Order: sequence, then C-alpha cells, then structure tokens
Amino acid sequence: MGSRARITMVSLGALASVGAIDAAASAPDPESFSAPLPGLDAEQRARFEAGRAQFETREGIADGLGPIFNGVSGGETPAVACASCHDVGGAGGGSDLFETRFGRRLDGGGFDPLAALGGTLLQAFAIPGFDAEKVPAEADVTARRRSIPLFGLGLVDAVPDETFHSIAAAQREKTPETAGRVSIATSRANRQPAVAKFGWKAQIQSLLEFAGSAYVNEMGITSSAFPVENCPGAAPGTCDDGVADPEDDGTDVARFRDFMTFLAPPPRGRITPGAVRGEAAFERVGCADCHVPTLTTGSSRFAALDNKAFHPYSDFLLHDMGSLGDGIGGAQADASGIEAVATRNEMRTQPLWGLRLVDRYLHDGRATTLPDAIAAHDGQAATARRRFFELGPDEQEDVVAFLKSL
Repeated sequence: MGSRARITMVSLGALASVGAIDAAASAPDPESFSAPLPGLDAEQRARFEAGRAQFETREGIADGLGPIFNGVSGGETPAVACASCHDVGGAGGGSDLFETRFGRRLDGGGFDPLAALGGTLLQAFAIPGFDAEKVPAEADVTARRRSIPLFGLGLVDAVPDETFHSIAAAQREKTPETAGRVSIATSRANRQPAVAKFGWKAQIQSLLEFAGSAYVNEMGITSSAFPVENCPGAAPGTCDDGVADPEDDGTDVARFRDFMTFLAPPPRGRITPGAVRGEAAFERVGCADCHVPTLTTGSSRFAALDNKAFHPYSDFLLHDMGSLGDGIGGAQADASGIEAVATRNEMRTQPLWGLRLVDRYLHDGRATTLPDAIAAHDGQAATARRRFFELGPDEQEDVVAFLKSL
C-alpha cells in the first residue's frame, strides 16, 4: 500500500462503453451484480466461490447464532445468512431491511452510546430463552440505517490510506466549506488507529474487520477477533448463549472477507445523451466534490486489484450533513468495541455506483425519489442542493438520468 496516492476524474462519455446494459433490459440481471472481479486466477476464483457459498449459508443456534441478532426471526428454529440482509440485485447487494441505532445526546454535541443498555445497535430478534432488544427509555435519539451493498468493496479496501488523506487535503484547499475529513477508528480486533472507510459512519477499517464485526453484531457469532457476545439490554459479554466462544475459528469470517474482496463493482447501466449531460451538471453544481467519480487502488498481490481505476462516486470521507446526520456518535458500544471519530451530524459520503438498484434513498430510506433525496441534503451539502434546484427542469432531469445510469 505504499504507492503514491492518485485521484482521477473521468467523464461519463469516456465510460460509455464500460459495462453498459442493453437498453431493452427491463431489470438488472442478478448474476451480473454478483460477479467476481475480472482477472482472478483459479485459486482466487475458488476463494470467491467458497466465500459466496458461506455468505449464503444460513447459520443456526448450533453455529452460535444469538443470543440476539438481526435479519429475520425464524421462529423457534432461527437461521440467518449474510445474504438475508444483502440480496438486492444479487448476493452482496443492499437490502430493503433496516437496522436501528440508538443513544443519548450530551451537552456540547457529545453522545452517550448507552453501552450498559445494549446500545448503539438494536438487535431485533433473539433465540429461545432470550428477549429481543427494545429501544430503552433513556435513549433520546434513534436512527434507521439500511443495509448497504457490498459490490466492489475489495477495490475500496485496496486504495492506499494516503489517497484519502490527499483527497481531504485537496478539498480543504479547493472547497474548504465542504471539505471532508478522514475517519480514524479502532476496534477490539485492532487496537491501532487507522483510516476507516466502511459503514455509514466510516467506522470500519478493513473488510476482514467488516466481516468479523457483521458476524458478531448482526448474527451473534463470535470469532477470535471479536470473542464477546452482545447481550439484550445489557453490556456486551454479560450473557451466554450456550455455545463456547469463539464460535467461529476464523474460517467463515475469512470466507466472507474473500467474497467481498473479489466481488466486482456494479456494472454500469445504459448511458443516454441525457445522462452524459447530467454528469456535466452534476459536476458543475458541486456534487462531484464529495461524490468523487474515480479512485485508483495501490499495489496489490492480486492482479485484479493492482493499480486499478474504479468509479464509486465517493470520497469515503466524513462530512457534516446538518439535519441529514443520523444523530449517532462515533462510539459504537457493541461487541466489536469500535470507537470512531464521527460526530452526531457526520456521515460518510455514500458511494453512488449501483444506485439504479435502489428505490429508497439516504441512510434511513426517507426519500423515494432522487430529487427528494437531494432536497434532504443539508450542512456541507446545502450549497450543492441549492445549485441543483436552481437548474432548469430539463437539466434536473438530466442529472436524475445520470444517477439512474450508475
């Protein structure tokens, strides 16, 4: 990861031949959204397939599921797969399901994650013998967060840390009023602070940490990196589901990591003349200042990830979103032990690739149209929002066409 940071801007017109979908297609092909990265060798392809199989495997009580978890209840014999919450467009997609975070505001802008009451993540289901969680009366802030897609995250993981620092520095120089900041986080798995770029609050450093954190927090399956159980309405580690910890020896977590590492980015949709015009307007009003079109990976031992340009439309930085912030601070207080730097109003810039799969927008799904989603932007995004609505109706329609081509 020691290569020089590079930030690239490219036009939609230049991408028109890359991954375009036939205009006659009525819906995206699920398999095209769950494909491996091009250029994998046989061993890497096998790891991808093994990871996908694990991703789709339903874990039950005997595997360590619980005592509390998210996904679907499953009744008296619950079983949940990673794909239960990541399936829109294919394995690894987003979800129509939402999780809940809660906590309490403190004077001066601080945040209490209510760790002793099971915060900040609410697990909505429980195995027999335990109670599912409820938001405690002490919480004065709750936030819904939709499951985000995992497509192309191996490319993001392979971007050198210095790239994100360089983007932040360039923003401070060019557009200081909208400049983002690099998120730094630590966790129980890695007590060393490092650049974090995954999750709505940019609270997770790497895909391996992402996988282990998801296993313990969403399914209640412990691993060597995250050996502590979440407990209903109580601090982590104060309950026992009857299965010896760690419940996974690291194999399943590593397979989940491999699936994400080698999962291709979402293919581009059809690029119309309106979408090309819309891209120019998108950049002109300032949206691309944060939704950076193109990043480049650093050196990698995997040829498919080695010095590759890709197009996520995000800077993966934290920005103050004003009223669009979710109200949740950086401390997670869950079994991952993650401590991040995000304030209550800060959110990570959400990547826009694959946006055409989405019909509920923003972290909490409050918007059902793209103009409504833009209208909800606040804080550092307020100027770009205003400039968008100063465009004429035809130009606004072009921007929407561009976004729906992603």
